[in-house]
Amino acid sequence: MAKLNVNPTRMELARLQKQLKTAKRGHKLLKDKQDELMRQFILLVKKNNKMRQEVEATMTSAMRSFRLASATLNSSFIEELFILPAAQVELELDQKNIMSVEVPVMNFSYDEDLVASPIEYGYLNSNVPLDNSISRFTDVLPELLALTEVEKTCQLMAGEIEKTRRRVNALEYMTIPELEETIYFIKMKLEENERAEVTRMIKIKNMNR
Repeated sequence: MAKLNVNPTRMELARLQKQLKTAKRGHKLLKDKQDELMRQFILLVKKNNKMRQEVEATMTSAMRSFRLASATLNSSFIEELFILPAAQVELELDQKNIMSVEVPVMNFSYDEDLVASPIEYGYLNSNVPLDNSISRFTDVLPELLALTEVEKTCQLMAGEIEKTRRRVNALEYMTIPELEETIYFIKMKLEENERAEVTRMIKIKNMNR
């Protein structure tokens, strides 16, 4: 490990020792932060995976019913059933702090009656598979919106973990070793200078006898 280019003086030694102490303290704090971020991230990823599996299972079932309905209904009839949007979803975005990471809090507003009761549409050209498809797509809406928030939080926390990891590695493998190597060099240089000074004083003393 290369040492820093500094003058081997006691003042410089004291400055570097103080800097090394700060670097080690910073490394410990960042390592603790990284460990806690990883712990919370793992819990969040497990939650995300569970939510995603449930949402995908419902949507897969809904799409299967929709394909079955499409096979038995004219496509123009299906388009007529949903020519107008059934509901409008609004998003109010806020934030919360998790280990210095600003993550989103997504408050969705939509007509809860949409989830509580079936969508009103004409049944003349409908059939049971289409009814089942619409019902499942409607039921999954709250979970789908909640999943959006969790996945975005996972993405932001993953970025913060990576940034923290780089800072921890920089301190652990570059900054701290460089400081330790430089401090060792200065100590050796000062001891060498002290020995040279002692030798010089002894020679002077012997010359004055």
